[in-house]
Amino acid sequence: MLQSILEIRHLRTLIALRDTGSLVRAAQLLNLTQSALSHQIKLLEDRYDAQLFERKSVPPQFSTTGLRLLQLADTALPLIEEAERDVARLALGRSGQLRIVVECHACFDWLMPAMDAFRQRWPEIELDIVSGFHSDPIAQVMQNRAEVAIVSREGPDEAVDYHALFRFEIMALLANDHPLTAKAYLTARHFTDQTLITYPVPDEVIDVVRQVLAPAGAEPAHRRTTELTVAMLQLVASGRGLATLPLWAVQNYLDRGYVTARRVGSKGLTGRLYMACTPGTSEQPWLADFVRVTRENCFKSLSGIELL
Repeated sequence: MLQSILEIRHLRTLIALRDTGSLVRAAQLLNLTQSALSHQIKLLEDRYDAQLFERKSVPPQFSTTGLRLLQLADTALPLIEEAERDVARLALGRSGQLRIVVECHACFDWLMPAMDAFRQRWPEIELDIVSGFHSDPIAQVMQNRAEVAIVSREGPDEAVDYHALFRFEIMALLANDHPLTAKAYLTARHFTDQTLITYPVPDEVIDVVRQVLAPAGAEPAHRRTTELTVAMLQLVASGRGLATLPLWAVQNYLDRGYVTARRVGSKGLTGRLYMACTPGTSEQPWLADFVRVTRENCFKSLSGIELL
């Protein structure tokens, strides 16, 4: 009788490879080194004496053997994950509540799809978004007005757990005919005679101010705020100022040539996002699943992000 060497991790590897389209991105999604992922695949190929996919094709074209194992993964993994959630529900013994407060205005682009995916997995957990935007979302968590806060940096408070989501590049956005489009990238001094358009949030959560302008002692000539991303881009496109936004939030506008993007600094400006909650919330069985679903959904759907 053939004794199987298949493990859950092997099935997840195959699905990740199919869904991401490359060994590099699959390794990032699974938080593995590329060599460790390649070792898993070679182990399976040696066992079944068959190649699982064509190495030179992008995205990978799976062989008959690879497709059969993918079919198994598509069938087995949802059943395993559903059983694990059922066991967690038995331990929980009750329904739960997950209220989310956001610091990042553009976060709704990826948060809503992640919430939809999570709702299908945990229908008994009541999901809600705390209305409005909050300059101190951690306070909302500590005051029991929300279970999770989406924030841009980790804090020193030991009473708060931070679950890393992803990092991304923040681009400077200019009108297509703006003189600064002649620059390969922008530095702090390029902002000093410009109108900077931002969301109406404190400067300490605006990455370009916190990481670039403030350290250089630079100030834009004028400031303007708006709560809507589309309104910000309209202002930029009409020459009313420049803005800085995540690449994933504006990629569609760049593809259509609506505005022009330039890097901030020669190495680019990097932003990060985390889920913050109390240790008690971290212990809830559904919280780890919400973090995982969010990371995976974002990695597969957003442009240019890297998992933390």
